Amino acid sequence: MGWLEALILGIVQGLTEFLPVSSSGHLTLLSNLFGLSGESNLTMIVVLHVATVLSTLTILWKEIVWIFKDLFAKQSWRSYDGLNNGTKYAINILISMIPVAIVGFFFKDKVEEIFGSGLLIVGIMLIVTALLLAFAYFAKPRQREHISGLHAFIIGIAQAIAVMPGLSRSGTTIATGLLLGNKKENLAQFSFLMVIPPVLGEALLDVIDISQQGFSAAMDGISAGAIIIGFVAAFITGCLACKWMINIVKKGKLIWFAIYCVIIGILAICLGLC
Repeated sequence: MGWLEALILGIVQGLTEFLPVSSSGHLTLLSNLFGLSGESNLTMIVVLHVATVLSTLTILWKEIVWIFKDLFAKQSWRSYDGLNNGTKYAINILISMIPVAIVGFFFKDKVEEIFGSGLLIVGIMLIVTALLLAFAYFAKPRQREHISGLHAFIIGIAQAIAVMPGLSRSGTTIATGLLLGNKKENLAQFSFLMVIPPVLGEALLDVIDISQQGFSAAMDGISAGAIIIGFVAAFITGCLACKWMINIVKKGKLIWFAIYCVIIGILAICLGLC
């Protein structure tokens, strides 16, 4: 993998991690077009995911500080109503992690098998993403002020389902939240914060797998310079995309991403059938 491929992968990962168009689907498509595979490609993907997590922490650091301040503030832990808003928010994030944790612990091998199914499944899931975004765009449910624990769990189920390659995590969770009637202004932020622990946990597991294969095998065909270029590209574009996506969700302009997902989905299906 050269620096140009690393740069393109980094830019695409940074943009698509936050925009509702599936980062995994785009990385699979590009890896196929570039002829990339093996441990070095896995190493780059792990690096790119860590970069986008750091971009989330950078853009949403005020919200993260608010959560931790409220967690350690004096409050009554005897009942849910006695907790402050930041603590309730943190509990909802933990609740949302339950479904994806179950999938990760008990169905990881099956998910990895699906990820190896090629471009056909990616294309189909991109079209499913488009349908979800379109349905959420045209549906007009009553908007709730706060995300409840039950809704956090349902959104978490959507996130667990979105491990399918081509099914956008941000698109699926935001669309699910909108269909449940949650306020648009809160959904993008919650969607981006809830993914931080699972992505970091998955990256840690991948690092363990890579270390078991050996450092030389993990770096075979990829230079340190390419890794740095990919990381920086993913971080910078991730910061821009995170801010952009929050504003887009507030304005409710998700339908254009649905159209884009249909186009890329058809392209992936055609390439998969060739």
